[in-house]
Amino acid sequence: MSRAASPISTLRIGKFLAHAGVASRRHAEQLVREGRVTVNGERLSDLARRVDPARDRVQVDGRPVRPERPRYLAFHKPEAVLSTRADPRGRPTVFDLVRAEPERLYPVGRLDYRSTGLLLLTNDGELAQRLTHPRFGCEKVYRVKVEGDPSEAALERLRRGVVLDRKRTRPCKIRRLGTGRHTWLEIALREGRNQQIRRMFLYARHPVLKLQRIRIGPLELGKLAPGALRELTRREVLALQQAAGAEAPPSGSNPRKPGLA
Repeated sequence: MSRAASPISTLRIGKFLAHAGVASRRHAEQLVREGRVTVNGERLSDLARRVDPARDRVQVDGRPVRPERPRYLAFHKPEAVLSTRADPRGRPTVFDLVRAEPERLYPVGRLDYRSTGLLLLTNDGELAQRLTHPRFGCEKVYRVKVEGDPSEAALERLRRGVVLDRKRTRPCKIRRLGTGRHTWLEIALREGRNQQIRRMFLYARHPVLKLQRIRIGPLELGKLAPGALRELTRREVLALQQAAGAEAPPSGSNPRKPGLA
């Protein structure tokens, strides 16, 4: 008679699929609702079902799911590079620069074409969702150069929040770093709307000239050179998980061909 799996070693199905790199946790749960997931040959409908990565046979659309080794990499995105997998216009992307890395890595919190700085590349879907979703309030910090010299009153309006797309931005922190013909600022956000900082300062009539992300939660860009990539340390990963309130994914498994076999 086989011994039952310990609850400590099991994961809810959505979390398992997210950790396996199949999809984000939300999309993984949608796959279950659509009847596309089986566990040990049984079609699954219960989102609360727990699976043991070491013992249970999980399939999506008939293809086996193999737990993957979680990867966490810091990348310094250069200017004139997209944060997407591919571009129909043929512009260079982050993944053109990191081709040696597994295909299932994806960026956490995109930077626009002109912006530079820290990107986290990972296959940990749950951590990625928590770091980007406004509900979890993970702080991202940017160094920004804007045209002209914004008044303190203008900066205070931006700190309190302005209306973009009929919705007010969340309060943010703005610190003046230096003023001359143009102004350098440090900005800390807990949300990440599309080109939010550029649009905020366009609203204030001080267009952004340069924008660099220097921190995601406790993870700092530091001295990482443009275009360079490095693995996060165990301490850095644990600090990110703690900041996002996420559980550590199961360790082990196949480091080369993860996710759907």
